[in-house]
Amino acid sequence: MKNKTAWDRVTIARTPERPKALDYINEIFTNFIELHGDRAFSDDKSIIGGIAKLEGIPVTVIGEQKGKNAKENIERNFGMPNPEGYRKALRLMKQAEKFGRPIITFIDTPGAYPGMEAEERGQGEAIARNLFEMSKLTVPTISVVIGEGSSGGALAIGVTDIIIMLENSIYSILSPEGFASILYKDATKSQEAADKMKITAKELKKLEIIDEIVEEPEGGAQEDFENVCQNLRNMLSKDIKRLSKIKKDDLVEQRYQKYRKIGGIL
Repeated sequence: MKNKTAWDRVTIARTPERPKALDYINEIFTNFIELHGDRAFSDDKSIIGGIAKLEGIPVTVIGEQKGKNAKENIERNFGMPNPEGYRKALRLMKQAEKFGRPIITFIDTPGAYPGMEAEERGQGEAIARNLFEMSKLTVPTISVVIGEGSSGGALAIGVTDIIIMLENSIYSILSPEGFASILYKDATKSQEAADKMKITAKELKKLEIIDEIVEEPEGGAQEDFENVCQNLRNMLSKDIKRLSKIKKDDLVEQRYQKYRKIGGIL
């Protein structure tokens, strides 16, 4: 059923069986070495990252990691990063820039963790700092939305040269439930909100917000994970090789212009 509604895509994006960031990292890359900690507070397990190879090319990979069951979700904070998670991600990005490694991020979060302790440790500043620093990185950057991509929690690792979405992933300013609560004062209207928000890969590509779409089987990537990963691997390899040929100053300028024009065709 290719004619899925936006809410159908939301449901598939949130299914517990859907592959998570580590599943993609372990399947697509080789020699993955995970690195830990933000060198300031702690190691946030809702963000994973490290060094790996993509068809022989050294890269830095970073991902928002959800769990597949209750125990894993508690350990991973349901994929909602704290500020130390974003600071860890930025540390790895700056390390990648120092050594000239392309950066690939995997986005899958309902949003940044909104708890009081996260705010006390500078959640807003950590997200804003990542947006600022990612905008001027001099190495190729690619983000892949593999499930949910909501709010600043997604943007904090998503200011990249190329944005790829899996066919049944979603990318939005906030969840449909949050949108419905604010606009309609009724969270039960989330299905209607999902249609209004233009959150699907097809709609976002039409609006030129994202760049590429990876097709999925009928029920989601988990139904033929190996083939989905192969297609994504080919896409990532092609994009990195193309971006690596661009001069550093031109790369930063192209990224700047990419985000400046978003919203201009609405």
